[in-house]
Amino acid sequence: MQFEYTVEFAPHYRGVFFCHQGSLVIMSTVRAPQDRRSDIRNIAIIAHVDHGKTTLVDAVLRQTHVHRKIDDMGERIMDSMDQERERGITIRAKNASVIYNGVKINIVDTPGHADFGGEVERTLRMVDGVLILVDAKEGPMPQTTFVLRKALALGHKAIVVINKIDRPDAVIDDVVNRTFDLFVHLGATDEQLDFPIVYTSAIKGIATLDVNKPGTDIAPLLDTVLDKIPAPAITVDAPLQILVLALVQDSYKGKMGIGKIQSGSIARRQNVMLLGKNGAQIPGKVSDLAVYSGLERADTEQAAAGEIVAVAGLDDVSIGDTIADADRPVALPRVSIDEPTVQMTFSVNNSPFAGREGKFLTSRHLRERLFKELETNVSLRVNETDSADRFLVAGRGELHLSVLIEQMRREGYELQVSQPEVIVHREGDKVMEPYEELTIQVPETYQGTVIEELGKRRGEMRHMRLIHSDVGTSEMHLEYHIPTRGIMGLKNILLAKTRGTVILHHVFSAYEPAEERDLLVTPHGSLVAYEDGSSTGYAIFMTQERGAMFIGPGVEVYRGMVVGENSRDEDLDVNVCKEKHLSNMRASGSDEALVLTPPREMTLEFALEYIGADELVEVTPQNLRLRKRLLNPEDRRKARKAGK
Repeated sequence: MQFEYTVEFAPHYRGVFFCHQGSLVIMSTVRAPQDRRSDIRNIAIIAHVDHGKTTLVDAVLRQTHVHRKIDDMGERIMDSMDQERERGITIRAKNASVIYNGVKINIVDTPGHADFGGEVERTLRMVDGVLILVDAKEGPMPQTTFVLRKALALGHKAIVVINKIDRPDAVIDDVVNRTFDLFVHLGATDEQLDFPIVYTSAIKGIATLDVNKPGTDIAPLLDTVLDKIPAPAITVDAPLQILVLALVQDSYKGKMGIGKIQSGSIARRQNVMLLGKNGAQIPGKVSDLAVYSGLERADTEQAAAGEIVAVAGLDDVSIGDTIADADRPVALPRVSIDEPTVQMTFSVNNSPFAGREGKFLTSRHLRERLFKELETNVSLRVNETDSADRFLVAGRGELHLSVLIEQMRREGYELQVSQPEVIVHREGDKVMEPYEELTIQVPETYQGTVIEELGKRRGEMRHMRLIHSDVGTSEMHLEYHIPTRGIMGLKNILLAKTRGTVILHHVFSAYEPAEERDLLVTPHGSLVAYEDGSSTGYAIFMTQERGAMFIGPGVEVYRGMVVGENSRDEDLDVNVCKEKHLSNMRASGSDEALVLTPPREMTLEFALEYIGADELVEVTPQNLRLRKRLLNPEDRRKARKAGK
């Protein structure tokens, strides 16, 4: 006896089966019928840091009047995190929507820095096309390449937006040609190569399709989005499928999973099946449902395929899970994220000043916070060590990890972090280490200094170009292929050697066989406090000739605390608490007009780049301190002797 039937066995595919003598035989597979939902467009805006993504989103939001008090909300409306506004970068992807000519356009503002590439990679799975923003002067940069490669691999169509066309030094034709070359280099299809170009000045809120005819508003860009970005594909009569690509915590609704409805529809109070890792199936019920309306999430009773929604009621939801139909659960492929390349140790603060400033001090607090971060920070990895007080935290770069440290610091945590180190892999008998593409712009005067330093760090020059400006100055544009180890501490050294004029960007390239030669990086020496106390102007004045100071007078220090950088490549114990005592020659208060050099500004990024293998950064809500792992100078001497 033979039975024939059709079943959907994978997303958007159906198979015709028949049963013959107890065996199940596949006759054919066909793609389930699909349609396009014409009233929605889902787009992501991608670009290099500081090319104007968030400013462009501002212009779109203002001109479509998504909020009645939009003009009172300042600049960079989508940058809602304090660190985003302070650093001038986007760290977390943000959703918003506008209504234009009766079509809802869901916009996702993505980070431009490669350290937050995990945010970009999963965001691109939520949209159907991208706006790639390119500076009219700088052109496509390394991190533009990184994000565009991901978008093209997903088959997305792109609209190229040449921004800042009002810059006096803009080279628009050259930028367009370089952008086309980039698409070709990344293996774009013929359809993807036929990209439309829109010229904008985001800060003025204008767009035009003809660079010789200035625009008056942002409408040409929105018209191009409606015309060129495909409407979301939806599968007809298929069961519910939502791939969760972001999480948000709501004070009243709890944890909400955000994703695009791939097929089917969803409604409040609907029974669903949450499909997690390793085939786990967890039944649940939708308690609340929201869509994006302007800058806010708006509650809705139901939503259909093609819409981006936030679903509440599933406490166990994680990024990469599928929210599926309760009766016919079919999982979507989980999102894959590039692995971390840099790691450091986070540990409980055990310095003499521990517990003075923070609220969360114990290993339990530290562990809970780090593992909570894993729920939303998909590029992060946290591993426990043989000590309950230490955790190995891996991320996509120093900036990625420093943003987490700064966030924890602001929340009231005290901790200590070690020197960042690269993560190496083994492939057979080969040791593989991460390599990066490094781009540097520096005045022509300093090109020799930069090239010399990069040579020491085993950087391989790939391209060099001289750029002349209209004001008569010349800059060198240098591109290098360099081990990630060579990037460590590079920024501070080049800023010092070029008097703060260097601009550098780097992005992960690939794992390659490890460089067998050692990097010729000169080790630094530190000035280390010899005793506990409060620093004095007299002692600082006597010490500053030894090197650059990190502290000024009147600062509490402890033995083993790093108070400056020695001008020689060896550590030196100094007494910064010494006072000038009364003598028979003069009073202790005379000679008060001491000329003190201002201490070097201590930032978290500087501290992480500066510290050596035997040093730590002590992070508290109010202070950043550098210290030796072993505070006692005698213990350090014995450790150096044992190391030899």
